[in-house]
Amino acid sequence: MPQPAPFAPPAWVRAALAVAGGLLVWLSFPDHDLHLAAIPGMALVGLALWDVRARTGALLGLLAGWAMFLPTLHWSGVFVGDLPWIALSTLEALYVAAFGAVMGWVQRPLVRRGAPVLAVLALPVGWVVQELLRGTTPFGGFPWARLAFGQADSPLARLAYLGGAPLVSLAVTLLAVPIILVVVRSPRAALASAGMAALLVGATLVVPVPTEAPEDSVPARLALIQGNVPRAGLDFNAERRKVLDNHVVGTEAVAGEDLDLVVWPENSSDIDPLRNLDAGAQVRRAVDAVGVPVVVGAILDEPSPEVSNASLLYEPGQDEPTARYVKQHPVPFAEYVPYRDFFRIFSDKVDLVRVGFAKGPAPASFDVTGAAGPFAVVPTICFEVAYDGLMREAVHHAEDSGSPSILLVQTNNATFGYTDESTQQLAISRIRAIEHGRPVAHVSTVGVSAVIAPDGSVSQPTELFTAAQIVETLDARAGLTPSDRLGPWVEWVSGIALLALVAVGRRGSRRARVVPSPTTELETSARA
Repeated sequence: MPQPAPFAPPAWVRAALAVAGGLLVWLSFPDHDLHLAAIPGMALVGLALWDVRARTGALLGLLAGWAMFLPTLHWSGVFVGDLPWIALSTLEALYVAAFGAVMGWVQRPLVRRGAPVLAVLALPVGWVVQELLRGTTPFGGFPWARLAFGQADSPLARLAYLGGAPLVSLAVTLLAVPIILVVVRSPRAALASAGMAALLVGATLVVPVPTEAPEDSVPARLALIQGNVPRAGLDFNAERRKVLDNHVVGTEAVAGEDLDLVVWPENSSDIDPLRNLDAGAQVRRAVDAVGVPVVVGAILDEPSPEVSNASLLYEPGQDEPTARYVKQHPVPFAEYVPYRDFFRIFSDKVDLVRVGFAKGPAPASFDVTGAAGPFAVVPTICFEVAYDGLMREAVHHAEDSGSPSILLVQTNNATFGYTDESTQQLAISRIRAIEHGRPVAHVSTVGVSAVIAPDGSVSQPTELFTAAQIVETLDARAGLTPSDRLGPWVEWVSGIALLALVAVGRRGSRRARVVPSPTTELETSARA
């Protein structure tokens, strides 16, 4: 029986597949929320890269990356112009280009030796490694728009409980494997992998994502204050006192509630309350109004000449904050500018960041004595919620304190206007809630703010650029999830698996060059 022709579409078809695949992945993120689109999207990217040379794979990967990141990260250029947006999207796309080159280098030898299953498995493990590198380099990386962060409403999100965001991303790409195998004419392998995919989806239904509060949990009544700002954009804090006053007024609006804690977002006091007597008095006015601790997001004029993006715990009867957390991962080009003179060549927008932000020393947890018992809140600030390691370290730090805890994400989305950035960030917090088995209080200056249960479900989401207050009881919880205990095991396994595939493919390639085939030997004898 004649063998089917290999899958070898022309270059323009491969380019179209790469672009279409990247666009489908984009549609999986908020506000489109077509989470299942990521699976055929990764299948199309995998087909575009099937059995290509490394150079071709790099070009196709770049196309897929542009198609994915340019629309997903469009919010990054709303107020600073197209150049920073295109530069950021291109930087992220270059990681997908490198992934495409690696796929060509790894897959081609495996395809040549008739091992399509091994060849296609390079896609999921390679993608996880790509997301790892993109999320850690350069300048600490930018892990936004990972496949996992488009799956908050998908059954696959439950896998975060076992292996965090990397396991969810791995699952998405594994589900693309049967589609690829069908198209590249490996039906038997496709059938087997489809069965494995069905088992994977079924397994997600039995992952023990916490829903009911355990007996040792502590119910804590929280108020989240979304004060709003006078205007969207880079000058959101042009009237800094107005922003502070908005949060004071919002706090006074919940003064009649039975509360344990009030939380304000990042940048709720861009006037340093430790040095400005008037700002400090306004904060204490809010604390006195509710009679419970208030967590304030503030900019501190220290350590000179830098400033600090801080979370401060104010308690009744205390003039100064009793605890603080300083953001550990300031955002490059937004909160500080590395190599300013060099990057000014490309854009003078770097000078909008006039003062650099200092890096905080360590995670922190704020101890609160609630009506039902002591609990802790674990603050993270803005984009820090996207970093696996930072979130994991914060949870371990809270666990060491001995009190059940709640995760707190303080953010300011005013600089991104009416875009998808705020809902994309909320989706990341939803994955974190599942991953760490804890509720999340996600509070923004302008929205979207919400309370997130440990199963990732959302309650009381706010509208953008409105003043709002959320009052809800969250069950502070103790204990570590398998993901917390095992750490980055998915990335380690994926990296080792990718190296193993390289070894198998290269070994086969050397053997093919050294050992002549029977056909070649017969032809040589005939010519002799």
